[in-house]
Amino acid sequence: MYEERFYRGFTQPNGLVCYEVKYKETDLLCCTKGNLKDFIEDRVLFYRHQLEEYIRLKPVFMHSLVPVEYDKFAPVIVKEMVEASSEIGVGPMATVAGAIAEFVGRDIDKLSDEYIVENGGDVYLKTQKERVLMVYAKDSPFSKRIGIKIPPDEEPYGVCTSSGTVGHSLSFGRADAVCVVGKSSLFMDGLATYICNVVKQKNDIPLAIEKGRIFKGVKGILIIVGEHLGAWGDIEIVKI
Repeated sequence: MYEERFYRGFTQPNGLVCYEVKYKETDLLCCTKGNLKDFIEDRVLFYRHQLEEYIRLKPVFMHSLVPVEYDKFAPVIVKEMVEASSEIGVGPMATVAGAIAEFVGRDIDKLSDEYIVENGGDVYLKTQKERVLMVYAKDSPFSKRIGIKIPPDEEPYGVCTSSGTVGHSLSFGRADAVCVVGKSSLFMDGLATYICNVVKQKNDIPLAIEKGRIFKGVKGILIIVGEHLGAWGDIEIVKI
């Protein structure tokens, strides 16, 4: 059976229109039924403005590497970032890419019954077809050769990736890729960062999985360190 493989610049998902939405550090690839680019651009600006204004007033929100105090007067996106990061034990900005992807996805949900929102390797999607998200893990022999199968579901998925060897995001680990699958890309983004920070070498993979699997809403974890791979949960890994 043909399994659709999705990653930016790799293939376009059947039945969906794909386009990029960029603003400052936010760089989305959105795939929806019909072109919603103008609508999504407005939502990105809306959430970016809320985050930027909050950071202007409270810079600790941006720079803290540990959880910050909950603020009942903050915008909803900030509140959810603070709540998730406090539960996980990371700074709130560890959830920011997944947060924007998820909040945009929630808005799209009213206009498209299928969608994919990818923000720097963090994906929020709802699909009526079986799809495969390709895993990028830099120089690992698994990179671009395996994917995570996403079955159709009435509820969205959050699929987030953190790396100690790829990208500009701060990480204290050395994993080539930590992919976490759950129902919230906001939460899974922060959790992927947390798990990645645990992995200093291949022998840390079992410990990192044990630390990650205890959180509510996690469906599966995949960790890649060079030629070594560890996985747990209700996920199917397939060859590409």
